[in-house]
Parts: sequence; structure tokens; C-alpha cells
Amino acid sequence: MSQPIFSPAPLSLSNSSKTSSTRRVLMFGATGTIGQATAQALVQQGFKVTCLIRIPKKQKNTEMPENLYPFLKDTQIRFGDVSDSSSILNNGFCGEHFDVIVSCLASRTGTPKDAWKIDYQAHANILECAKKMQVGQMILLSAICVQKPLLAFQHAKLAFEKLLINSGLNYSIVRPTAFFKSLSGQIKRVQNGKSFLIFGDGQLTSCKPISDKDLGEYIASCIDNSAQHHQILPIGGPGEAITPLQQGEKLFELLGKTPKYSKVPISLMSFIITTLSILGSIIPSLKDKAELAKIGRYYATESMLVLNPVTGQYDETLTPSTGTQTLFEFYKELVANKTGVDLKEHSVFD
Repeated sequence: MSQPIFSPAPLSLSNSSKTSSTRRVLMFGATGTIGQATAQALVQQGFKVTCLIRIPKKQKNTEMPENLYPFLKDTQIRFGDVSDSSSILNNGFCGEHFDVIVSCLASRTGTPKDAWKIDYQAHANILECAKKMQVGQMILLSAICVQKPLLAFQHAKLAFEKLLINSGLNYSIVRPTAFFKSLSGQIKRVQNGKSFLIFGDGQLTSCKPISDKDLGEYIASCIDNSAQHHQILPIGGPGEAITPLQQGEKLFELLGKTPKYSKVPISLMSFIITTLSILGSIIPSLKDKAELAKIGRYYATESMLVLNPVTGQYDETLTPSTGTQTLFEFYKELVANKTGVDLKEHSVFD
């Protein structure tokens, strides 16, 4: 499948808001960090946004959605199940017309069962309902790593991308590079005097990280920017590509600490994967652990940049940039306690 390379035009929120005030967006995946930023950008650009999200397990009948999800202010919140097409129709669309579908939905673990259930099938359900309800446009948040698919979630994402491309809908497939959140997992570790973990020499990979806000605005801009229609859109943040070693150097500098690194051999990761894979044939629960280890090795050895189809190498110059905030500016805010980040799975480095 060809992968068009696009250099994004400057965002113009004021122009978008003038033309989008009467149009409606049905959004999926709005509770994730990128989803929250995208929902806020859509509202700011004047769209009327409805978010279909899962029913919280611990929700009480007396709790109002706007209190549970303050980050989705000025959107309409509905509860449903994306694994069930009838729920998408009845609880999401509710018989109403929507102009655009925006999905920031993604599997939480990336394991095969989860990936094919969410990254492919849930999106296939959404697309089926969108066509049935005559929605004309869909904006999809994908991932730049699908360029070199070696993992289950990458194959699942590519399978749906193909489905969307062939659907007849006006589509934009956004493939961002690394997120700030995924590169912030070692801050507390370094603050506590521990070493910064690097794989190999810390220069095996590089990326052009993009902030939640910048990515959310970019995704929202795809609705009105005709240059981004019927396109696969790799996108990174501002500035040059940076390596894990450079990330560590900046953290030590901001914290005023002497640099201290612990190097993890890639061969060790490969040994762990082989061991878990063998044991997984006996103990099924270890199969998922093997897949998670494979995901870790992938990100430790593959750059999050555009893959040059001619050279077969990752290419910083072919990776478009957008936005204003750099990763190191974000680090500075974190260290100064001017902002926070919910690391969740990225806290494993602590």
C-alpha cells in the first residue's frame, strides 16, 4: 500500500470555527490523552461533538457524565459498546445525523486478542455503522510504526486502514510519531537518583515527539483541510529528531544531576522473548507476556520516523512536523511541577 508523504499546512483555528459551527462529530476514544486533546480541539474549532465511551465500571447512578469527565467539557457524552454494532447505532448515533467520525480508539495492551478486538473489529463496526448512517468522512488516529509491521496490533491497524481506504468515505489516516507520555516514564526514576535506562548505546533509535495538544489540533484540522483528505499522514512534533540518549542527557541537565546510565543489551530482550514464547506453549498466560516483550524490543530498536521507501531507512527529513511544544519544554514543565502526566503503563521504569 502506498504511503503518501504530506507536509502539513499551518493550522488555522479561526477559519475552521467559522465553517464548522453547524456540523456534528461523533467521536470514539475520547477518554485517552490524545482523545481528550482532540475533543477539546474540535470544540474550540466550533464543531458539535458527541463522545461515545464505555460505561465506567464503578459509576453510580447519581453521578453526572460531566462530573466524571471534566476534560470533555462542552461535548455530549453517551455510553455504549464499540464491540457491538447495535450499541454504536442505538447508543451512539441514536438515529441522528453526523457529518464526521473521529476515532482515537486503540487497544490498551497491543496483545493479539485485544488488538484484533479493538484496533480492527471495533473500528470495522464503527465504519459499518457510519456507512449505514451515511456519514461522509472519517478521521482515524493510527500509528507510524505500522510502516514496518512485525506485531499483532500493527497488522490489526493496517487491516482496518485498508478497510477504510476502500470504504468510499473521505478519510484521513493520521500516523503520529512518539507521544510525550511514552517518553516520560523515567523522570521519577532519575529524580530519585537512579540511572536512566537505555537500550544498546541509546542511539539506536530516534523520533520527533508530538504533544497531545498539537496532535489533537492536527487531527481536528483534517476535517476541513482538503490537502489532508484521502491521505495517510505521518506527523511529528517541532524540532529535530532526538535519541533516547539525548532524552536522558536533558533530564539530568534539568535536574542538575550527574548523568548515570544503565545499558540494557538487545540480546537480553531477545532471550527473554524466546524464553517466554517457549513457556507460552505450556502456560498460555505467558503468550501475552511474550508479545509485550516483543513490543518493548520493537520500540527499543525501531525509530518512530517515516521509513524511506527508496533507501529502506528511517528518515527525519521525510517526517513532517507540526505544533509548537517540544519534548524538552514539556520535561522542563514536569520538573518544575507546572504540569503532570498520568504514566500508567509507562511507569514500569520506576
